[in-house]
Amino acid sequence: MSFSKPMLGLAVGGVLGLMDGLSGFFEPSLAPVMGSVITFSLLKGLVAGFTTGYVSKRVHSMMLGILVGMGIAGVLSLLVVLRAGMALFWDIMVPGMLLGAIVGFATQRFGRKS
Repeated sequence: MSFSKPMLGLAVGGVLGLMDGLSGFFEPSLAPVMGSVITFSLLKGLVAGFTTGYVSKRVHSMMLGILVGMGIAGVLSLLVVLRAGMALFWDIMVPGMLLGAIVGFATQRFGRKS
């Protein structure tokens, strides 16, 4: 059974976003706001995943799929950085853009062509 590219992006982005949010438990200073960290990471993953899948449905290039995923997730991560503070810039941007790259790859490689 194969999924459409947007639905695959939604699933992969959601799982990776949740994992990204849960990784916040490794940073003790985030303890008071972990609910928000998990929620926003999950939402970032879902939005980036669905949007990347939608774009991947129209663009049939692995490189463009990965770059679009990184770009969308990067912009969403930057919004989180602006809210959380620049001290966590790399801690938020790197996992966010990695999420986008993985979603871009997955939607291009494994998503249903139609």
